Amino acid sequence: MPGSTGAVDASGTADVSAAAVEASESAASLEAAVVTHVPRPRRRDGDRFPAVDRAADRAPEFVGQGPPTYEAEPTAWPEADPGALDDLVPDTVLDGARYGAMTLRAVSLRGDSARYRGEPRRDALLTARFGAGDDAVVLVAVASGARAAEGAHRAARDICSWLGGAVGRSHARLGEDIRAGRRGELRTGLHRLTDRSYGRLRARAAELGLRPAEYTAALRCLLLPADARCRTRVFFGVGGGGLFRLREGAWQDLDPEPRADGAPGGLPAAGTAALCEDRITVDLGIPTPGTTPAIDPEEVPSEPFRFRASVARPGDALLLCSAGLAEPLRGEPALADALAERWGTRTQPPGLAEFLADGQLRVKGYADDRTACAIWES
Repeated sequence: MPGSTGAVDASGTADVSAAAVEASESAASLEAAVVTHVPRPRRRDGDRFPAVDRAADRAPEFVGQGPPTYEAEPTAWPEADPGALDDLVPDTVLDGARYGAMTLRAVSLRGDSARYRGEPRRDALLTARFGAGDDAVVLVAVASGARAAEGAHRAARDICSWLGGAVGRSHARLGEDIRAGRRGELRTGLHRLTDRSYGRLRARAAELGLRPAEYTAALRCLLLPADARCRTRVFFGVGGGGLFRLREGAWQDLDPEPRADGAPGGLPAAGTAALCEDRITVDLGIPTPGTTPAIDPEEVPSEPFRFRASVARPGDALLLCSAGLAEPLRGEPALADALAERWGTRTQPPGLAEFLADGQLRVKGYADDRTACAIWES
């Protein structure tokens, strides 16, 4: 009957509403019992700390004539494959250590462009210690996959892993050569290990059905002895990137790209004379009897193997980086000045968070991945 049905519906609704109210009050009382209010901290004089002014939060930092085009923070992740989650690459990697007279800070950041487009970071970073005590050697490897190539991040990761494994298996002999100052043996041995690693990369490209140019990466490495009594720092690699030294407040480009005299670009000329202080063994493309390029298929332009061994001084800061940081460092004087001011006037190396902030100091027109390792000498 209509009247009876309406009475039942009204009664049921009332019962449900009452139950909902009772449940809500019960949940509120339970939350009040579980969640305690933490009093705001006070200074020793009894005054409370001022409230945080959100409007005064520090804006993302940049140098140059204007703010970069893209946002400062990540916006999109790459699409994930449920069956290959181990292939995912984090947006940022941060690492650090201290051995002997060296303090190391390393960071790898996805570029502004890749963050906006939801593309993976093409740069790879490997930091590893082989051996123990004074006989240990530290390896830092930085690799950048080919631009716009599918699987570029995998190629960068593979070359770091394979080269790192080769160096690790030979670390005892390499450490002896570093401590004894045998530069010729170091160059030959590291050239051979690098060439073999690139050979594996070419073989991997063939397995994937790709041309070698589609599955390759630039590689830059530092090999450092943990023994505080040895200040020899060994650099080697193939392809683009940078090696810089901050000495007495001025940047020195230790790995300049071949360019015509008087061509624009590069850091201040103060570094030019300083290059003569150490023996340079960087191959700038001049054929050397008995050696072969590290990359030698017809489809890939030949890249020279680069090597340099130098002696560090207390107060030096050595910077190894991918092209994503090397290019703005050479092309935007304001960035070089800012990092020189931050790193050259301090008595202690920056902490990890501070180094991360320094590494992502942005410049308009430069939106590639950035990977860098800095070594402060005490």
